[in-house]
Amino acid sequence: MKPGAHPRYLNRELSWLEFNQRVLEEARDPDNPLLERVKFFCIFSSNLDEFFEVRVAGLKQQTEGGAAERSPDGLTPTENLRAITRRVRRMVQEQSACWREELVPALARHGVRFLAPATLEGEDRRWVESFYRAEVRPVLTPLGVDPTHPFPQLLNKSLNLVVRLETTVNGLPRQRLAVVQVPRLLPRLIRLPREDGRQDYVFLEHLIGGYLADLFPGTPLQGHWTFRLTRNSELYIDEEEVANLLKAVETQLLNRRRGEVVRLEVESDCPPDIRAELLETLGLTDDDLYALGSPLNPGRLMVICEGDHSPELRDPPFLAPTAAALRHQADLFAVMRERDVLLHHPYESFDSVVAFLRQAASDPRVLAIKQTLYRTGGDPRIIGALMDAVANDKQVTAVVELKARFDEANNIEWARRLEDFGVHVVYGLVGYKVHGKITLVVRRDDDGLRRYVHLSTGNYNPATARLYTDVGLLTCHPDFGEDATTLFNLLTGICHFQGMRKFLLAPFELHRRLVALVRRESAHAQRGLPARVIAKMNSLVDTDLIDALYEASQAGVQIDLVVRGICCLRPRVRGLSENIRVRSLVGRFLEHSRLFYFENACQPEVWAGSADWMPRNFFRRIEILFPIEDGNLRDRVATELLGVALTDTVKARLMQPDGSYRRPAPQRGVPPRNAHAELMARALQAARGEPNGRAPATPYPKLTPAPRPSRRGA
Repeated sequence: MKPGAHPRYLNRELSWLEFNQRVLEEARDPDNPLLERVKFFCIFSSNLDEFFEVRVAGLKQQTEGGAAERSPDGLTPTENLRAITRRVRRMVQEQSACWREELVPALARHGVRFLAPATLEGEDRRWVESFYRAEVRPVLTPLGVDPTHPFPQLLNKSLNLVVRLETTVNGLPRQRLAVVQVPRLLPRLIRLPREDGRQDYVFLEHLIGGYLADLFPGTPLQGHWTFRLTRNSELYIDEEEVANLLKAVETQLLNRRRGEVVRLEVESDCPPDIRAELLETLGLTDDDLYALGSPLNPGRLMVICEGDHSPELRDPPFLAPTAAALRHQADLFAVMRERDVLLHHPYESFDSVVAFLRQAASDPRVLAIKQTLYRTGGDPRIIGALMDAVANDKQVTAVVELKARFDEANNIEWARRLEDFGVHVVYGLVGYKVHGKITLVVRRDDDGLRRYVHLSTGNYNPATARLYTDVGLLTCHPDFGEDATTLFNLLTGICHFQGMRKFLLAPFELHRRLVALVRRESAHAQRGLPARVIAKMNSLVDTDLIDALYEASQAGVQIDLVVRGICCLRPRVRGLSENIRVRSLVGRFLEHSRLFYFENACQPEVWAGSADWMPRNFFRRIEILFPIEDGNLRDRVATELLGVALTDTVKARLMQPDGSYRRPAPQRGVPPRNAHAELMARALQAARGEPNGRAPATPYPKLTPAPRPSRRGA
């Protein structure tokens, strides 16, 4: 082991790559419908893009700045980059094989083909040439590279062709390069006209490549190859120094498109000398080069999944029903006065949240609406409700996070629209991202003013609410209303944090209190009292909480972690984490809810919120963790939302001590269980009025202690 290494923790970046490997496995899984496999293939590549734009770019900056500090797992930035390169190369090889050997042949068997322009004949050839002349040629710009024409400034993640030409200089032949940018405004896949339902496509870059002689008339062409650059896309803003955060973010967005290059992708048959020249021109090394045997920038291949064709190649449709507590209820405020309501998306419709906002906007008794907005996607129902509220003379405040990564431009656009309409828009606290999800509605009821609150683990985005698993709570509990008021005063005013009645708030106390909750379980276990922790989140990185979990495991606490992405904790290591099990669910929906169960000596506490267990969430963001206090709702979270995740044997992977993952071994006589499928079935059963939405033949098991791990150790 390297000097200074810490075997207690796994590497953050390599753990994230293992998560993306699980995404790629879904693309390769023949049990998934074919078009769903294509979606996973595209998601894998988009994930990898963002990883290079942010994480790899940050490590490169550290190495260039001479940083030598080791990460918690013991690697220096340089060692980390080398490990990433080795792992990504293997993933890229698998990605290419997945495309060539699995997806392309399978798509062809179902009438979806990708044709080379040179193979087209007759009407197809004439149609393609007409399309090129009318739609493509007018927007192409051939860019020569020579002493008077420097290498062009290419945009981040843009697709380009590098062309090798033969010219004559002083009567002697000389090779030159040129670049042709593949226009982003045109579709990546050109669909040929068909009347029989077949889907035949030509890649835009292949179409352009077939007509390069038209762009370089009279110049011999020796070859052309596709390449793509990835640039550093992090925003660098000193909020203490800028006078206008909105303007500063807009300026940085322009810079993002031209940040330092961190990765070069080329198609696999690109010659070594062309690769070398591109690397030298871009200031990169061989470690930054990735050769793909599959299309570059496959995110735009999603077009083949669009439309209502081929239902047999997709997941069965699922229309989320309204939550039982809100079904046939016209007055949501009346329901909330009777009891708290738990919403579980996407299994229960997000339309209930939209209805809550719209009802608040139109209700003459409502005086004020306050809401945090992180990623709405500019949905007209969310934004429209706030605008309608202003039109109805209500006081409306929106706390908008301008720095929501890769959503900055959208957030700026609709923040300005809200301001123009009269919404009071605030951009949060200096130095912190506002990541907590909360809406506060102040209403004058018959018995006085009452505050109605919606809290969530996910964004106010109806589109992603159909794809992400999240939990929301509707409540008018006075303490929740007081905490919500205190929070918005903190975000919009100039004041100091004075504590909360119910919420745990980052960056002020959330980290300390979570560590204390884990340690309380350790104390219970040491006294022989029931102790258990179940935690579901996207990422687990914080070493203080990892250490607290290790201590709890050693004290005898049974710990189950459902971590979709990064997990730096090593489970099931003898003497360290024998009582900790970690699983990841990657399937039809994106696991996004953060839920935490503490047994607390048979007085269980259940919490939900917006924060993963990462330093950035604890110390650089405004995050909310809220308790589920209603006993029935608490039991539902423990038994259904968490319990079903712990029984999945289809989409779950079990984490090994070395950071790798394995699917659960099938057990003889035990039917496989798919958490997403079961929760959809339960929701539909509940909509039909079946008791508890549960099929009597398949009850959910109670939470039981974990079996002790094998003594063969880690």
